[in-house]
Amino acid sequence: MVGVDPTGPAQARRAVEEQGLGGIFVGGDSTVLLRSGVLRELAQRPVPPFVGVDEEGGRVQRIDAIAGDVPSARVMARTMSPDEVRALARRRGMELRRLGVTVDFAPVADISSQPDGAVIGDRSYSNDPTVVSRYAGAFAGGLRDAGVLPVLKHFPGHGRATGDSHRGVSVTPPLAQMGPDLAPFRLLSRSPATGVMVGHLDVPGLTGGVPASLSEPAIGGLLRRDLGFDGVVFTDDLSGMRAVTARYPPAEAAVRAVAAGADVALLADPALGDDAVAALAGAIGSGRLPAGRVRDALAHILSAKGLPVCGA
Repeated sequence: MVGVDPTGPAQARRAVEEQGLGGIFVGGDSTVLLRSGVLRELAQRPVPPFVGVDEEGGRVQRIDAIAGDVPSARVMARTMSPDEVRALARRRGMELRRLGVTVDFAPVADISSQPDGAVIGDRSYSNDPTVVSRYAGAFAGGLRDAGVLPVLKHFPGHGRATGDSHRGVSVTPPLAQMGPDLAPFRLLSRSPATGVMVGHLDVPGLTGGVPASLSEPAIGGLLRRDLGFDGVVFTDDLSGMRAVTARYPPAEAAVRAVAAGADVALLADPALGDDAVAALAGAIGSGRLPAGRVRDALAHILSAKGLPVCGA
């Protein structure tokens, strides 16, 4: 999944029709592409692309200029019931679908008591795992009601981490202390039609200094085997966050992420699509990405797109 220019349709068309990418990410402030109808057109292809945005509410919104403002997760939990949050998310999801968006990188399932403006802060519903599970579950349910794939983030839990993965290393408490952080993911990832985004988080006792997004113990071990998650695993952005880019070129990071168990490598920089495709294709051809791992990723993706997985 690669970012595309939100100010017009050219990059989105090229990414899907020429590069053959399985997903596009629409960021930025412009709403020209969202309003153009091109995303709905691309959704009619035999294998439609994932079309993803960040639409959480509060300071992380993508369609507020089109559909109005919604409150942050923290404010939702303080002022609304779970049923009201589900209804809000359903309305938001219906608007996303009308625009051609099929994946929302929300809700945030991190627990956090950080100040509102911190890296997670008011993007978290609460520092109580039970409250987070209830409200994030309601938001995810509303998106599913509207036919949009919700993606829980940022596994295995960013809310108590030190540092900001956009700027550098971000370290969580040791794995033995991560029970509260994992609780919402453990519960909510069991729901059908749910994705999970893995953060660029160093988890002592689990990842060995490697970001969780590139760590087989984190994805293949903790998320897949221990939590039993069988949906689509997305990485956080591999192209613009220093926790990854200070270690590896984005295309190499994409290969490492898929090898670790991720199904979709997200690179928000539009210029990196060709490099990432070439790197992944080369890794498949050389056997660095085993056929079984590729088949599993394909099966997860096709299932999430409502397509048959027989023969994947």
